[in-house]
Amino acid sequence: MGPGPSDVSPQVLAAQARPTIGHLDPLFVGMMDELKQLLQYAFQTNNAMTIAVSAPGSAGMETCFVNLVEPGDTVIVCRNGVFGERMRQNVERCGGKAVCVDNAWGEPVCPTRVEQALKQHPEARFLAFVHAETSTGALSDAKTLCALARQYHCLSIVDAVTSLGGVELRVDDWGIDAIYSGSQKCLSCVPGLSPVSFSERAVAVIKQRNSPVQSWFLDQSLVMGYWSGQGKRSYHHTAPVNSLYALHEALRLLAAEGLQQAWQRHKDMHQLLAKGLQQLGLDFVVAEPYRLPQLNTVYIPNGVDDAALRSRLLNLYNLEIGAGLGELAGKAWRFGLMGYGARRENVSICLQALSEQLQQG
Repeated sequence: MGPGPSDVSPQVLAAQARPTIGHLDPLFVGMMDELKQLLQYAFQTNNAMTIAVSAPGSAGMETCFVNLVEPGDTVIVCRNGVFGERMRQNVERCGGKAVCVDNAWGEPVCPTRVEQALKQHPEARFLAFVHAETSTGALSDAKTLCALARQYHCLSIVDAVTSLGGVELRVDDWGIDAIYSGSQKCLSCVPGLSPVSFSERAVAVIKQRNSPVQSWFLDQSLVMGYWSGQGKRSYHHTAPVNSLYALHEALRLLAAEGLQQAWQRHKDMHQLLAKGLQQLGLDFVVAEPYRLPQLNTVYIPNGVDDAALRSRLLNLYNLEIGAGLGELAGKAWRFGLMGYGARRENVSICLQALSEQLQQG
């Protein structure tokens, strides 16, 4: 019950154990087509360029930035935690200029501040923000932020590593241009894959670049030929066959449950956990309207040894919770309720174990 990787269902683990076949085998190519359709459902998009990058969510982040941002481009970057700062670093590594819009840790991105930055920088080409900030548990208003990006003629780049499958996310309806996630959070798949999706506007930018993408492996103009085509694929790299089996199964399970039902399940389990944590006297870092159901961050009570308590939870109960990151290191705990792990029995075990151990300090 940490911030990820989340528990993986037996069905997904079984899928990963299937016999490995060639990544250009017609059977595997057919599975890739199904996986694309399932990803489009999860993202709520018809984007043709919707794939799984053969690397974890951090590579999905880099995929979006290196393909879109060119030297000299101005990017409005929203920072309200660890992962917004990583966006800034990506912009600068691409040779772009990052204009930062900062909010306090635990707060969502402020649309008013974003609009002010967009007005002050009419040259900006992109707006980048984290939908669900994993370091704090804060959820930002992606719909409003993407509308601002469109209004000021920017493309949006959105981190959905922790939000995909756990809270409402509508790529097409909200006008998201580039988005990336991870397999190991609310999709409850094994780590190592990053679902991404690019709008037609974003694909046009990639095709019209003035300079080559600095990463050969992540260059989507090369990868397009592997993930598209009517049954025939050009060779790009050896795909992680068994991990993609697992992601296909995880997405199939999500579709069988229903996306809105999955969002509601995460919300219901969050409310159950939040009630129990508050009864134990724990205070949330994030105000209630902006809390992530799947990532619950609370302040550590005074006098409690952070590392010792987490160690006891792990060793005595086989229960993992996350430590604080960045400004919250040593000050907060992060409780994950993601995908297969968002179950009533997990909440009950967690609250009982925590109650027993808090009494010891």
